[in-house]
Amino acid sequence: MSRGPNLNGRVALVTGSSRGIGRAIAQRLAAAGATVVVSGRSEVAPVASRRYGTDHLVAGTLGETVALIEAAGGKAIALAADLEDRAACETLADFAVEAAGRLDILVNNAGFGDFAPVAEMDHSTFERMLTHNLRAPFLLAQGAIRHMRRANAGWIVNIGSQDALPPARPYPDHEKTRGYHVYAAAKAALLRLTQGMAAELIDANIAVNAVSPSTAIRTPGADALIPATFPTEDVAYLAETVLAMCHLPAAERTGLCAFSMHFPYHHDLEVRSLDGAEILPRTAPPPWSHPAISASGE
Repeated sequence: MSRGPNLNGRVALVTGSSRGIGRAIAQRLAAAGATVVVSGRSEVAPVASRRYGTDHLVAGTLGETVALIEAAGGKAIALAADLEDRAACETLADFAVEAAGRLDILVNNAGFGDFAPVAEMDHSTFERMLTHNLRAPFLLAQGAIRHMRRANAGWIVNIGSQDALPPARPYPDHEKTRGYHVYAAAKAALLRLTQGMAAELIDANIAVNAVSPSTAIRTPGADALIPATFPTEDVAYLAETVLAMCHLPAAERTGLCAFSMHFPYHHDLEVRSLDGAEILPRTAPPPWSHPAISASGE
């Protein structure tokens, strides 16, 4: 039975894959046949992350992600890196090639969110938001492009957010109080960078696309930022949408800013479980998605 796109022989680097969305993407790409280099700070034990002025430990390690992938019959390599370190960003693609022999796919998933009103946000939080959500993807892409150009093919996928879309008017209460607008601005910049890179790299057969949740995905890292009563989506739909961006030539699919529930539904894309074994229900985008998302999810 077909399990969707075949990535046999490909190598993918997925940042922020010790848990959550990154882990799910790594699992799905591995199920499609890719050798996945999983990267993050938490290699064998969780490393604290600073948020709201205090350190927080969030469950999940690269070792656990590798174990899950290998238990399902896939191949994975752990490569620890701190993306706040500029040198680590600049060299991560090279280390991935050294570890796995090549690099075909880069998924810029690692991000950081720490919400506060603009008037009250401290400068270090502002800088960390831009570092994780814009500078790191930029530097990682630069490193990956060198290898992809030599191979005459490549795929870069940036993970965005529906928060990048402009607030609806009249402004609802959560737009006045949630304090997420710096994070949203960084993600909006990432989407624009995606589209520009797609134009620059199409003739090199390097596809550059972005995938965002259509609503929100509850993960260990994001749980504190999502209201307890807010309905969330299954991460498998986002992982499948990422996979859809990682196999066609750039001339056929590049420059998209796709949304995880809208894109598979509109294109009648078969969505599978993270191990590729089960077909999940064809599910319409929820009505509480951002109204600015097009029906096609692009």
